[in-house]
Amino acid sequence: MKLEVYADRMSQPSRAVIIFCKVNGIDYTELKVDISKREHLTPEFAEINPMKQLPAIVDGKFKLFESHSILIYLACAFPGVADHWYPADLFKRSKIHSVLYWHHSNLRRAAGTYVINTTILPALGYPSNQQAADEAEKFLVSSLSEIESFWLKGDGPFLLGGNQPSIADLSLVCELMQLEVLDEKDRDRFFGPYKKVQQWIKHTRNATSPHFDNVHIILMKVKEKLTNKPLMEANHGGARDIEKRWRSRM
Repeated sequence: MKLEVYADRMSQPSRAVIIFCKVNGIDYTELKVDISKREHLTPEFAEINPMKQLPAIVDGKFKLFESHSILIYLACAFPGVADHWYPADLFKRSKIHSVLYWHHSNLRRAAGTYVINTTILPALGYPSNQQAADEAEKFLVSSLSEIESFWLKGDGPFLLGGNQPSIADLSLVCELMQLEVLDEKDRDRFFGPYKKVQQWIKHTRNATSPHFDNVHIILMKVKEKLTNKPLMEANHGGARDIEKRWRSRM
């Protein structure tokens, strides 16, 4: 059976999994689960992922969720995936794990919370949590600083000094891409001090071209709507409901 990928392209980790499949020529079927319509909460999807989050995959009788685990599985299970994505070398592989664990504890918690409270909720006409936004900003600045000074301190242009991207590069850059919906001044304030980060994002996009930009088209459309006019919430949910649905794009 063909690999099934359950995803919503508004989800950062969903985009990472889809890009990985495309770049590596993995034959798959993409099945959209529209979080804005609460399709991730249906009993049918709970059979795929009891945690009711995206992305998730089904490969034959095997089911898996959590994007990092999915990327590791895909890199190991499908022939033809280049070694640089998830090296066979145990030391290099362990270093990639360290980046992925750091991602969830730092960058992941910061970027989403900041975008929700400074851009998404105000655009929908709901009050934001300024305290949460301020705390997220501190985490985001700290995360960018650590990427710049530690994770990118090697000789190569990618994380851990690599000359080619790994699944960690793809995961983290897709995470940072959600900051595209911020206004230009805000983005410059975050990225301006970090030249290595800016170049790393560019290198990762180029290394996965044209798939990276194609998969991110949906995000660019949201950016355009936010620039031109406020978003309209189709289901008229409250701020807490919107934040919960955004969090489901894990």
